[in-house]
Amino acid sequence: MTDTALREMDSHFAALYARGGRPSIAPERLIRAQLLQVLYSVRSERQLMEQLDYNLLFRWFVGLEMDEAVWNVTVFTKNRERLIGGDIAEELLLRVVEQARARQLLSEEHFTVDGTLIQAWASRRSFKEKSDPPTRGTGARGRKLLRDTHESTTDADARLYKKGSGAAVPSYLGHVLTENRNGLIVGAMVTRAATTAEREAGLALVDKLKRGQASTLGADKGYQQQPFVEGLRARNVVPHVAEYEPNPKWLNWLTEAERSSQGFAISQSKRKLVEKVFGWAKLDRVVRQVKLRGKRRVEWMFRLVAAAHNLLRMRKLIQAA
Repeated sequence: MTDTALREMDSHFAALYARGGRPSIAPERLIRAQLLQVLYSVRSERQLMEQLDYNLLFRWFVGLEMDEAVWNVTVFTKNRERLIGGDIAEELLLRVVEQARARQLLSEEHFTVDGTLIQAWASRRSFKEKSDPPTRGTGARGRKLLRDTHESTTDADARLYKKGSGAAVPSYLGHVLTENRNGLIVGAMVTRAATTAEREAGLALVDKLKRGQASTLGADKGYQQQPFVEGLRARNVVPHVAEYEPNPKWLNWLTEAERSSQGFAISQSKRKLVEKVFGWAKLDRVVRQVKLRGKRRVEWMFRLVAAAHNLLRMRKLIQAA
């Protein structure tokens, strides 16, 4: 499956090759090495190069000969920037999803969206007051928030944020859209941490989705907001969003027909599939705390993890068929 996806991406790789200068690492080998780092939970590029030096399985997958010298760590990370700039991880995810669609492993009508906190490679102590804060903040009625007056000197895109109990930490939010048949990821993105980010990202992922005419989208209570529910209806998507207990402070926006339909209960039962994705990605992999800085790099790694998850999941599904 990896070979097929990379073969279909030849035109994208060709655009990444430099026309001058000394020979660089082939993009195909770069992406294969990064997939190994995700699948085998290799903690750093330095450890990855060490394993490539003696692990024959890794060498075979990447395409290195037995006596071929491995790359310098600095050269590897510098060349990785070409993949990030070329949106290769997003393209790889799309190619893997198309393979799943061709094998009829996807549901084209029923989906689930959710988000997770990704801890940034920065410290709370790195947040310093901005030298030129805006005159009007991004809070309600122009109120200045911490993100308006302070930023991290280590990772300017990271924001202090928390989900649930505990202290706020420098972080991003990762969002995935899964189909409800086998829990495969059909869309992934990263945003800067914010209270409205999950709902905005959910609508953005739906806009990019290839889907049937009558689609449903399941989500947890965090998405039970009027703009999100009405946004789904405007896109001809039936909202199957979990509801609050009757409470004047937390309103529910579903119609009686939407909440009483048989599909609503099914969509809610399928929400566990997206939690399995986050559990796999955070168990001992890079999504718990990413070692890259900047939203663009973090999003690239997050999409690469999504593609690796699909490849692993599809292998099991195909073997079981």
